[in-house]
Amino acid sequence: MQTLVVDHPLVAHKLTAMRDARTDSPAFRRLSDELVTLLAYEATRRIRVEQVQVSTPVGQAGGVRLAKPVPLVVPVLRAGLGMLDGMARLLPQADVGFVGLARNEETLVASTYATRLPADLTGREAFVLDPMLATGGTLQTVIAMLVSRGAAAVTAICLLAAPEGVARLAEAFGEDLPVPVRVVTAAMDQGLDERGYIVPGLGDAGDRLFGAV
Repeated sequence: MQTLVVDHPLVAHKLTAMRDARTDSPAFRRLSDELVTLLAYEATRRIRVEQVQVSTPVGQAGGVRLAKPVPLVVPVLRAGLGMLDGMARLLPQADVGFVGLARNEETLVASTYATRLPADLTGREAFVLDPMLATGGTLQTVIAMLVSRGAAAVTAICLLAAPEGVARLAEAFGEDLPVPVRVVTAAMDQGLDERGYIVPGLGDAGDRLFGAV
C-alpha cells in the first residue's frame, strides 16, 4: 500500500480553514468541495488512459482519453457525500456507488448498513471518498469489498489521516496484494484520542458538513 500526503500551499490553506472551529457548515462544505478537487487531481495521476488521434481545425493530433471500463467513485455515507461533487467535477465520466457504515462509538467497530456497488468490478479502478482515516476500520471494510469484486486498483481520498489508520491499511493490504491500494490525503495528523478521533483533526466531518443529527 502507498500513502501520498499532498504537499501544496492551496491544500494546506483550505485545510487550515476547515480545521477552524469558527468555520460554519456552508463554508465547510465549499472548502471540502474545493479541497477534494485538488486531492483528486493527485489521486488520478495514474489513471488508465489510451492513445487516440483527433482532428483539430488544422490537422491531426495525438492524445489520450480515459480507458474503459470507466472508473467507479464510492463515497462512504454519510460524510463521503460531501466529497462527491468535488470528485465528480474532475471525473464526470465515472460511475458512482455507495457504501454506508456506522461506527460504534464504544467499540469503534464499523458495521455496514447499506451497499450499492456493481457485482463485477473486473478491470475497473475505484476511488473511495471518506473524509477521515482514523482507526482504518471503515476503509479496510470498503477496500476489501472492492477488491473482492475484482477492482483493478483502489485509491482512498481522505481529508485527514492518522498514523494508526494508515498502519492498519498497510497491514491489511500489503505488498503481496496483486491489487494496488493507495491513500491520498491532505495531512497526516498526530494520532487518535481515546474516542478514536483524529487529533488535532477538524471534528466530526459529517456534523460539520451537514449538521448534527
